[in-house]
Amino acid sequence: MTDLDALRESWRRTLLAVRGGAERPDPEPYADNLLSRWSEPQRRYHTVEHLAAVLGRVDVLEEYADDPDAVRLAAWFHDAVYLPERSENEERSARLAERALPEAGVSEERTVEVARLVRLTVTHDPADGDRNGQVLCDADLAILASPPSAYAAYTAAVREEYHFVPGEAFREGRAAVLRRLLDLPRLFHTPYGREKWEATARYNITSELEMLSLR
Repeated sequence: MTDLDALRESWRRTLLAVRGGAERPDPEPYADNLLSRWSEPQRRYHTVEHLAAVLGRVDVLEEYADDPDAVRLAAWFHDAVYLPERSENEERSARLAERALPEAGVSEERTVEVARLVRLTVTHDPADGDRNGQVLCDADLAILASPPSAYAAYTAAVREEYHFVPGEAFREGRAAVLRRLLDLPRLFHTPYGREKWEATARYNITSELEMLSLR
């Protein structure tokens, strides 16, 4: 079970860091709003557990980012709007960040960067020099390099989120997503991600594709 109080404290530390220690506006209402979004009933994979996992991976990868706190804010917002039947979730999440962060006392420059990072999760294909984007995308995709049982739980949760999609249509759509990922020159862009996650993730994706073709 994810510790929501620990997530609230993580949000508070990040927000205070980007605001230079300013205590106002109060960080707590923003954390509560975001956590309520991440706890919505339609979510099965894109949950507070996923948020906590991505934030934890950002901590692992922070040395590769130019602005780790901007990446952490982007992690909080990257699936803050999530309706499985809609295709513009990333854009709506970015717009939420553009509205909420200035109100929360975050500078325009950082707000722009956070929104850019959120939009980058549409493709997970950051440019070579985009260190912040590389860290966020690697942190978000690290689930693909999970051990077999965790990967199976992940794929089952994704299927549950798309329970309204008929089986054959889901298999075709999921296979297209997986092929798009395999077609990327690299799934992971940080040195850590390439060393620790790339090979396992490609193995898991290839295995899932094979399973989808057998059904």
